[in-house]
Amino acid sequence: MVDALDLKIIESLKVNSRTSFVDIGKHIGLSPSSVRERIQKLEDAGIIEGYKVQLNNKKLGFGLEVFIMFKLFSTKLYIFCEDLNQFPEIYEAYRITGTHNIFMKVVLIDQLHLQQFIDRLLIYGEPTTHLILSNLKDL
Repeated sequence: MVDALDLKIIESLKVNSRTSFVDIGKHIGLSPSSVRERIQKLEDAGIIEGYKVQLNNKKLGFGLEVFIMFKLFSTKLYIFCEDLNQFPEIYEAYRITGTHNIFMKVVLIDQLHLQQFIDRLLIYGEPTTHLILSNLKDL
């Protein structure tokens, strides 16, 4: 269903999802209308699920990003999942296998905010925090 031109379009959108149909078409040798039609088909097929904004959290006042491996108490998994939206600091959260149940990326203002955040998590389980020093590669 997906051919080489579709893959080139997807790669262009991964770099910048706001790239115009004209620019993508020039890059891969298609007309803007053909690019638009192919993107629409990729969206309709559910291959492209959506587009997102990538924020500079530091410029928004959030100078600390951390990964948290979270080992939930055995009775707290479903409660935590229901309460997840009460934590706006959680940028991403995944249920995983292994000794920890949850893997999260969290965006915070500073160390005090981190301490307060961890204190709020303690009723659910045992968090292990890893500070993000730098990003080596984006998707």
